[in-house]
Amino acid sequence: MDATELRALQKPLKDRYREDPAAAAVPARAVAVLDGQSIGVSVDGFAGTTRAGLHPAAGGDGTEACSADMLCEAVAACAGVTLRSVATAMGVQLRGASVTAEATWDARGTLGVDRSVPVGITDVTITFDFTSDADEATEAKMVSLAERYCVIAQTLQVPPTVTVRRA
Repeated sequence: MDATELRALQKPLKDRYREDPAAAAVPARAVAVLDGQSIGVSVDGFAGTTRAGLHPAAGGDGTEACSADMLCEAVAACAGVTLRSVATAMGVQLRGASVTAEATWDARGTLGVDRSVPVGITDVTITFDFTSDADEATEAKMVSLAERYCVIAQTLQVPPTVTVRRA
């Protein structure tokens, strides 16, 4: 896809969202189904069902996906798609492009070992690795725009309100 095709694809969407802002609100949803006696859960997604469970640092055996790793996967995927979209819109060809998302969490918080330790990821680093024919300033602008428009990265930078309820 080139810049012209991308603009043609997105123009009617942008026009619609300008005319009807409510149409731009996109719902997202995932359901984790708990398994009988296991600590793990099953989450259906686009690529099939993922079995998620305890990370080895929290008592798991490493055979099930870790939710923190799944979050990193979402960050890397979103940032990668966004970088490709930005590059396409700017007419820049990327070669050998990859995006790595890395995060850290402290198992002491999750396991209740030390209540002063936060539960959850405390930092995320996104690394864009690519080559192109663009100059350094253009490449820096692409990374800046990819960060700005990456839904998952922005969600982490400006956390949404989280409501927890019982059905």
